[in-house]
Amino acid sequence: MVFAHGFGCDQNMWRFVWPAFAEEYRIVLFDHVGCGGSDLRAYDIGKYASLEGYADDVVAICRELDLTHSIFVGHSVSAMIGAIASIQGPELFDELIMIGPSPRYIDDDDYTGGFSEAQVNELLEFLDDNHMGWSQAMAPVIMGNPDRRNSARSLPTLSA
Repeated sequence: MVFAHGFGCDQNMWRFVWPAFAEEYRIVLFDHVGCGGSDLRAYDIGKYASLEGYADDVVAICRELDLTHSIFVGHSVSAMIGAIASIQGPELFDELIMIGPSPRYIDDDDYTGGFSEAQVNELLEFLDDNHMGWSQAMAPVIMGNPDRRNSARSLPTLSA
């Protein structure tokens, strides 16, 4: 089972989930480039300007680990990254589990269901200025408990 975290998170988000599968499956956890413990020097603005760049990394990880017929579990944007990776490497995944996927992230004249460009820019600025504040505000929402603000207390301190 390959677990891929969502935007603004890292592999630590799966710490209470993956142990339930460890006896039956080989578990693969990783941080997307730019997140968690990843090598920030590996970030390439051209490569990661689209989800395909992240999917390329998922495919490379799976091939490096000689994985085939795996289960991919993707949260948020990683659900769509997993879908792209499964097209790039159809032998890699037999199942995709998508948690909170969105087929589109930006609103325009014909689509509403994502974010406005201004909202995306505001989010990116907030993440850049105060990642821990964003994490603590979003943890209860991500965990499905928006009224339980104390859910954020279980988040570890993340360093860049």
